Amino acid sequence: MSDDPKTLVSTEWLAAHLKDPDLRILDGSMSPIGMENTAGAEYLERHIPGARYFDIDDISDGRSNLPHMVPPVEKFMSRLRAMGVGDGHQVVVYDSAGLFSAARVWWLFKLMGQNNIAVLDGGLPKWIAEGRPTEDLPPIIRDRHMTVRRQNHMVRDVTQVSHAAKLGDHEIIDARAAARFRGEAPEPREGLRSGHIPGSKSVPFTSLLNENGTLKTPETLQSVFENAGVDLSKPAITTCGSGVTAAVLCLAMERFGKTDHSLYDGSWAEWGAFPTVPVATGEA
Repeated sequence: MSDDPKTLVSTEWLAAHLKDPDLRILDGSMSPIGMENTAGAEYLERHIPGARYFDIDDISDGRSNLPHMVPPVEKFMSRLRAMGVGDGHQVVVYDSAGLFSAARVWWLFKLMGQNNIAVLDGGLPKWIAEGRPTEDLPPIIRDRHMTVRRQNHMVRDVTQVSHAAKLGDHEIIDARAAARFRGEAPEPREGLRSGHIPGSKSVPFTSLLNENGTLKTPETLQSVFENAGVDLSKPAITTCGSGVTAAVLCLAMERFGKTDHSLYDGSWAEWGAFPTVPVATGEA
C-alpha cells in the first residue's frame, strides 16, 4: 500500500517513525453495541508504545441523548490538550479490531480542521501479529495547544439528510450490514425501526476490508462503491448505526480521491427513532 500521513499508514511506516518527537499515537478502540465496553481496560493492559487512549464516548457531546455525537469545539480542544496532542503533531490512530472505530477518530480530527492524522492499516491486530512492541505504561504528557477550525460541511443533521433524500442530489451510503439495511435483521438498539433511509445505497463497511482487517486498494474500493450503484459524481453522505463505521466509508472514499463526502452524525440511532421521517425496506 502507499502510505499517506493524511489518510492511512502501514505498520511498517509507524514502526519506522515510532521515535519521531512530533508523532502522537491514539488508541481509538471501542466495543460494538451490545458488548461490554472493555476497550479502555484493554488499552491499559497493552497498547502500542506511547499511545494515548481516545475515548470516543467521553470525547462527545454529553448534552445529546444520542450516542457519541460530535463534541463541542472547546471540549475537543481541552481533552486533546490534556492528552498532549496539538498543533504540529502527526497523529496515527488505531483500534483493536483492525479497522472499526479508528476511522471515526480520524474523521473527527478532520472535522476539527486537523489534517495531519492517519489510520493505522490493520490496527493493533496486525501490529501484534507482526511481533511489534507493545507496553502497558502510560505515556509522558507534554501540554500542546491545539487550534481548531471546524469544517461544518463535513457533518450533516437529520434535517439536511431528509432534504438530501427527497431531492436526490446526494448519494446517501449506509455502512451497516446488508440485512440491517434491508430491514431483515433487528436493530441492536431498542426502539428503532428496521430498514434504511429511502434512496440510500448499501455499502457495508466490512466489504471494504481485507480478511486481515486492512483496507482494500484504492482501485478496489472505488469498484465496491460503483458496484453498489453509488453515483460517485454526486456528493456523498455516509451513515451507519451511530456514526462510527460511516467514517470507514469516508476514509475509503478519501483513499481513491473522492473528497466531497460528509457524515450523518445521528445516523440510524436518530433516523430509526425519528417518527416523522420515512423508512424503506428491501434492496436499495
